[in-house]
Order: sequence, then structure tokens, then C-alpha cells
Amino acid sequence: MKEMPNNFQREVKDHWYVEYNEMSFPSIQKGWVLPVDRWAEFDPFILMAEDWFKKGTFPDHPHRGFQTVTYVIDGRLEHIDNAGGRDILEPGDVQYMNAGWAARHAEDGVEDDIAHTLQLWLNLPKDKRNTETTYQNVYSEDAPVVSFKGGHVKVFSGDVAGVHGPMQSIVPITLTEITLAKGAEYHLKIPENHNAFLYVLAGDLDAGTSKVNLRKHGVATLSFNEKGDTNGTSDLYIKSNKRQTKVLVYSGTPIRETIVPYGPFVMNTMEEIKQAYRDFHDGKFGPPAE
Repeated sequence: MKEMPNNFQREVKDHWYVEYNEMSFPSIQKGWVLPVDRWAEFDPFILMAEDWFKKGTFPDHPHRGFQTVTYVIDGRLEHIDNAGGRDILEPGDVQYMNAGWAARHAEDGVEDDIAHTLQLWLNLPKDKRNTETTYQNVYSEDAPVVSFKGGHVKVFSGDVAGVHGPMQSIVPITLTEITLAKGAEYHLKIPENHNAFLYVLAGDLDAGTSKVNLRKHGVATLSFNEKGDTNGTSDLYIKSNKRQTKVLVYSGTPIRETIVPYGPFVMNTMEEIKQAYRDFHDGKFGPPAE
């Protein structure tokens, strides 16, 4: 019998499947991987949307008070910001944005492509909401890959599997993409005091010590030890039941502050939200992204 690790063992707390709604063109379809009304449970994560869209869906728009992590599943995504940034991300690439005090950007499909993305909203502590706006593209080929029997893990952010991911978020998180052949098993080690969730991109897997089964479009929140040692690690058991399974795992330390997500802004009070709208309309976010 295989010996189990001695670290804190992750259980699946809750799990569900994403439901999708058709949208008005040029948007095509949307699903909420993490619905915003459960942000306190997901902390430091606020929401995650899965979108299929064409050019013209997300033109120039503002943000303040949080971070985004966008993973491109399929198609091509063009990023344009009003600081002069412009780039095209391919499937498997990730873009990180710290909206900080005033971001203004556009995210669009390229030419006739249908862009298929996952966008995670990641909270900022109150004392970091006015930080400088920054963008970072993490290309798939630049993320380190660690192989194991029957699969591999790609690390976009954090210290995982003995390597360090290149993403530099203001609130440190781990983001890993795990690919497993049929029957392959893996124990993912992430900090035990991190809140965490996973999303199945393809295939069929069992997760956690109770081996909860999840298929494509399945989401699971995971148990964690919030008061655990900041240097302590936990183990998430994953086993693939299909020819190939691919899953994303996100983890981060809860911030535990009350927030108000409203429109394109995330602040601590409704008055701060109103101030963000006033600042945008007064031109304080700078020129359009075009």
C-alpha cells in the first residue's frame, strides 16, 4: 500500500458544475466558476468568470482596487492598456493585472477568433488598493514544468514542486496547471494556510482524501488550516480517471476584510465605489485604451 504524506491533507469542502448562459453578440457564452455572492468564502478570491467572446466584447474600461489573473483556454486574446501596452496571448498563456488605483484597458478577441478565457478577480488589502497599476504577461513556455510519473505540473505562480512561478502578484498566490494520463496520481503541495480551489479543464478526476469525483467544468473548494504555520505545507491528492485530465489549482492567503464589489471596481465601502466612478468620469484614469 502506498504511504500517505504526513502533511495536512486537503478535503473537498464543496463542489459544483458551472452553468452557462448564452450572451448577446459579440459576447457568446458566460459561466460563473466562482459566483461573486460567495466572495467571503473564497477570500482572497472574489469571483471567476469563464467567457467565450469575439472582438468588441470588452473594449476600453476601468478598474480599481483588485487584481485579475486571466488564463487563455482557447483562441487568442488581445490586451491593450492606456500605458501603451499591447500584446496577444495564446492558449495556455496567463495575464496578471494589478488594477491598483486606476487601470484602464481593453481585452478582445483577435480578428475572427473566439476567445475562451478564465478571469479570476483577486482581492487587494485596503492598504494596497492605491498601488501602481501594472500588467504582466506570463507565456506558457516561460512557466517552469516539473514532470512526474504519468504527468506534469506547470507553475505560473508561487513556489510549487521545487520551482518558482514567474507571476509577480502583489498578494502572493499559487497557480498550477496539472496534466495527468489515465490512472496517474499526484500529491500537490501548497501552503496549508492558503484558501484554495480547483477547476477541471478536461477529463475526469478524483480529488482530496475522500476522492470526490469531478469531470470537465467541475469546481471544488478545498479545506485548509487558516491558523497553520505560514511555512507549513498541505497535500492535495489528485487521480486521473480518463485518457488525459487537465486541472487548474489556485491558492492564496485570506485577507479577511469586508469588500464591496460593484461594477468594475472593488473597494471597502460604497462611498469609495462612488469616488472611483467620480474619478473615472473626471478623467483621473487617463486616456482611453485604444
